[in-house]
Amino acid sequence: MTAQGGAAAQDRAGVQRYGHSDLLEYGCRVFESLGVPPDDAREASGCLIKAELRGVDSHGLVRLPVYARRLQAGVVNAQPAVRLHSSRTAAALLDGDNGLGPVVGSRAMEAALELAAQHGTGFVGVRHSNHFGPAAYYVEKAVAAGQIGLAISNAPPNMAPFGGRTRFLGTNPVAVGVPAGDEPPLIFDASTSVVARGKIIVAAHNRTSIPEGWAIDPDGYGTTDPERALAGAVLPFGGAKGSAISFIIDILCGVLTGAAFATHLNTLEDLSTVQNVGHVLAAVRTDLFVPGDQFRARMDAILKMLKASPPAPGVGGRVLVPGEIELAQESLNREQGIALGTPIAAQLAGLGRELGVPFPDALAASPHSEQGPA
Repeated sequence: MTAQGGAAAQDRAGVQRYGHSDLLEYGCRVFESLGVPPDDAREASGCLIKAELRGVDSHGLVRLPVYARRLQAGVVNAQPAVRLHSSRTAAALLDGDNGLGPVVGSRAMEAALELAAQHGTGFVGVRHSNHFGPAAYYVEKAVAAGQIGLAISNAPPNMAPFGGRTRFLGTNPVAVGVPAGDEPPLIFDASTSVVARGKIIVAAHNRTSIPEGWAIDPDGYGTTDPERALAGAVLPFGGAKGSAISFIIDILCGVLTGAAFATHLNTLEDLSTVQNVGHVLAAVRTDLFVPGDQFRARMDAILKMLKASPPAPGVGGRVLVPGEIELAQESLNREQGIALGTPIAAQLAGLGRELGVPFPDALAASPHSEQGPA
């Protein structure tokens, strides 16, 4: 059963849980109502739901309203004619025709996997795309195909470079996925900022403060006010190192591909113009240098070695593999439902009312609704 804002019990933190399949279908119907073909709508909705399942709400359904607004404003093409231009044996350029980022990014990874299957490696540059959600979504496709995946993207200038106080760099993400044998795969996904800007957007929606060190205000001073942070700039992780990595990603995704870059890249919230975001999606066959079964056994060995590393004093539990927390979170959220804050759920319900797409009811309250992954 669906309704515009369900009446299920709500916990003390103002969070309700929703079935992931219900939210997936809601997202599909929102995109389809805006002229997106069914298969593309499922790709785009699935990308946002994957972020929610992994606990990365900064790249999840909080982005759906602005995706919808951009489609309505005509600055994103609902039915792009995506074109692949092969330029070298194991490399290609994909023109996204200003389509939804998850649609364009997925087709680019598919092309990279096909190239790698033929030649051992596949490198696909992308231009004329848009915000493509969590980069992990694309490297998981590579892992599912038994290949190593890389996904990087540039982004609008919302981050101050090291030593600067105004926006110049994007929070340009990088993700790597590596399959293993009996062990779960390694999935690494991170922005080059201290924190993804989407987390500040979520904090602003939920009217909560942010930690010190995440961002600066428009005058260059540190702030814990998410609204002041959004008006200012986020900060790079690791100081000069994170700043340099973000800059290099912008060169590979923007300068190399012919996409926009640095201050030429328009913000997601600017509904008056296209973005022309650039990505690079790459794939590598695991039998490139050693037999595939040997690679998988060696991956299992190194993952087990990492998890057996003695933890530092004061650290509970054990050393974790990159992506292990998100994998556990996904398992939990598939079982118990995806948690949405009341302000975000209300915004999604409002979008549904506008488009004639009912927002699903929340699930019944669970006694374990606040439990996190082990």
